[in-house]
Amino acid sequence: MSRPPLEVADIIRSAGQSFREHSRRWITWQHLKVLDAIMRCRTAVLGGHRDRCADCGHVAISYNSCGNRHCPRCQGNARLRWLRAREAELLPTRYVHAVFTLPRELAPVTLQNKKLIFNLLFRASAETLVEVARDPRHLGAEIGFFSVLHTWNQRLQFHPHVHCILAAGGLSPDHTGWIGSSRRFFLPIKVLGRIFRGKFVAGLKTAFHSGDLHFHGTLQHLAEPRAFRAWLRTLFRQDWVVYAKRPFGGPEHALRYLGAYTHRVAISNQRLVALSDGQVTFRWRDSAHGNKKRLMTLPVDEFLRRFLLHVLPRGFVRIRNFGFLANRRRAKLLPLCFQLLRRSTEDAPPAATASATQPGSCWRCPICGGTMHMEEQISPAELRFRAPPRTVRCAA
Repeated sequence: MSRPPLEVADIIRSAGQSFREHSRRWITWQHLKVLDAIMRCRTAVLGGHRDRCADCGHVAISYNSCGNRHCPRCQGNARLRWLRAREAELLPTRYVHAVFTLPRELAPVTLQNKKLIFNLLFRASAETLVEVARDPRHLGAEIGFFSVLHTWNQRLQFHPHVHCILAAGGLSPDHTGWIGSSRRFFLPIKVLGRIFRGKFVAGLKTAFHSGDLHFHGTLQHLAEPRAFRAWLRTLFRQDWVVYAKRPFGGPEHALRYLGAYTHRVAISNQRLVALSDGQVTFRWRDSAHGNKKRLMTLPVDEFLRRFLLHVLPRGFVRIRNFGFLANRRRAKLLPLCFQLLRRSTEDAPPAATASATQPGSCWRCPICGGTMHMEEQISPAELRFRAPPRTVRCAA
């Protein structure tokens, strides 16, 4: 894949020190670390490596990548490695995609309490799915799923939500059978939305009374209990958005969904169109008007401000497993799910090999397509005495 003509790194370089000076009031060391990592990614500053094709012997020298999880250039191989690790865990059944979204009224509080609110979003959405699925009136089963946090919309605005990929069914309460969902329906959306809202608001109250919820600037008045209670009441004036597609295909479709929602950053380099006169133009998809592709132009400082809204707290885990896929239960319950599904009489789609739809590795020879193996690491000092590497698709 050829290098895009414009990258986020180019925008950061164009902004220079002036952006840091103008943003001194709110920018943090973590923001600066992300900007520096993206700007240095796959440049001589980080050194390089020499790769050799195992089939034809072709040799290529490439710059090292920064490895920062917010860098648009470093997520391809991380996604491939994660997908390969998950491939053996895909059950031979249909899957469901659900999305839990926080209302926009919560955005200012979330920006001041990112780690707490994001953890609460994970917990409330997971408990909602597990509780409703366990109810005999709906599914009556113990489900398993993973959730991925996204914090952006197509215009780079702050829009926290979690994507959940679930097997369309679950273990019976006594773990002796597999209970499949309807082909056209998984769980009631309105019930999910109301329970999710109740659990999330209850979590906010607990955090407030324990002193873990903090308010600064224009939100400082919410630190007063009466004002906080009045603000909480506004969250019940509308239904909270929970989206779920009806069950789709088997593991090969699930893998395609996994690849689309796991290792993403706020904007990819492929969406960038132009950088001119201090303005950045990028593509965005207008979901309110039939997913029509549109262009948006922002000043460089505003573009970078929006980009940095989505820097995650240090050490925060943005992909989590729940139910029978939870880390402490997976070794015991996942083999049981495979065993029960093989015995099941459910008319499920045949399980295609997931690798058939898996994207190819970045470690491919540009000459013959063979596997490239790293032979030598090259330091930045050594690179000064070599010609710059060709622009090739290389591993992160």
